[in-house]
Amino acid sequence: MSTATTRIPFHLAFPVRDIAEARAFYGELLGCPEGRSAPEWVDFDFYGHQIVAHLAPDECGHRQSSAVDGHDVPVRHFGAILPMDQWQRMADKLVARQTQFVIEPYVRFKGEPGEQATMFFLDPSGNAIEMKSFADLSSLFAR
Repeated sequence: MSTATTRIPFHLAFPVRDIAEARAFYGELLGCPEGRSAPEWVDFDFYGHQIVAHLAPDECGHRQSSAVDGHDVPVRHFGAILPMDQWQRMADKLVARQTQFVIEPYVRFKGEPGEQATMFFLDPSGNAIEMKSFADLSSLFAR
């Protein structure tokens, strides 16, 4: 059981079309250290959580969206909740690298419970990633 002082790492496996592209994107662009690997998969330390890119080109791609705060949010996505300064550095880095955003960095739910900075972009295989931040992390599950 998780408590406020104990974090249990999350594990996520997802499809990619090319392992070298995944290494460049997750390792170099996002700065996630690489763990174990084989020719068909590679795992990364995604902000303390284990994500594993599996070679499965036929399963790749963003397909469905859902309306959230006036934007079409990719239904299947994953990401990290970063401290605000780290989120801003990531946003600045992605903008500087001319990343094509699904949803450009902005603050959603302004003035409401759960106000958060967010951005969505795709990896080279079409997997949607959301990076977000809260000025007050205690509002993570606010209603």
